[in-house]
Amino acid sequence: MDLFVSDLDNTLIYSYKRDIGPQKRLVEVKEGKELSFMTEYSCRLLCQIADRCCFVPATTRSLEQYGRIRFFIGTAGSPSAEPEYALVSNGGNLLRGGVPDRQWYEDSLRLCAPAEESLKEAERLLAADPRVNFDVRRVDGLFVFTKSGDPQGTMAGLRAGLYGGNVRILNNGSKIYILPGALDKGTALLRLRKLLGAELVLAAGDSEFDVPLLLAADEAWMPRQLYQAASGSLSGMDGRRLHVPPGDGLFSDLMLTEAAKRLGIACRQE
Repeated sequence: MDLFVSDLDNTLIYSYKRDIGPQKRLVEVKEGKELSFMTEYSCRLLCQIADRCCFVPATTRSLEQYGRIRFFIGTAGSPSAEPEYALVSNGGNLLRGGVPDRQWYEDSLRLCAPAEESLKEAERLLAADPRVNFDVRRVDGLFVFTKSGDPQGTMAGLRAGLYGGNVRILNNGSKIYILPGALDKGTALLRLRKLLGAELVLAAGDSEFDVPLLLAADEAWMPRQLYQAASGSLSGMDGRRLHVPPGDGLFSDLMLTEAAKRLGIACRQE
């Protein structure tokens, strides 16, 4: 079995706030509001890739957030059943046909246990931080999430208060994440690869959250801005394994074109 493992937001799908052109498909709705889209070209290529190998979404989204996504991976490009597997909650949950795997989750909790005291301390620090302007949440019981009006200041306060503590502190704009050290997409991919006995693994991602995933794959794609920002973390990958698609188009279209060609699929932009 071969795997194509991909992040979602800004790798395959895009917020309604970003103009990706008129040829697009709606992939996420919440309470009647259209939230996320894919280009028609990316939908077509993902459909072909999913016919050739096992497509595995890998996202930091919660189970509830992931549940809003509808993929177009049927042979005819129409909405299909859930992907057979999906890595959700930054890899802490494995879905099989949309259903959480209880054993996987329990194993994830055991892996994350050494970080529990640091997560509790992070929750305490965030609750007392006047810059925090959102609920402090334990996402799917695995990691801490909130938002801050001054994310750099909030992160500096966390780093000073947590002293490392078996956790990683990351942000995406105003969003703040405190993740157990063992909870990353790369570790999840290695677990899944062992579980499935996968042979070739291709991966794609666009952010710091995805670097462990890219490092764990046989071949991986990332946008140039991530390559430049994370170059120090990528020293173990050479040009035969790590790819930065050329061109100025959307990363999803460029990356899926290259991934499809790697799998022997002919690509034609219409």
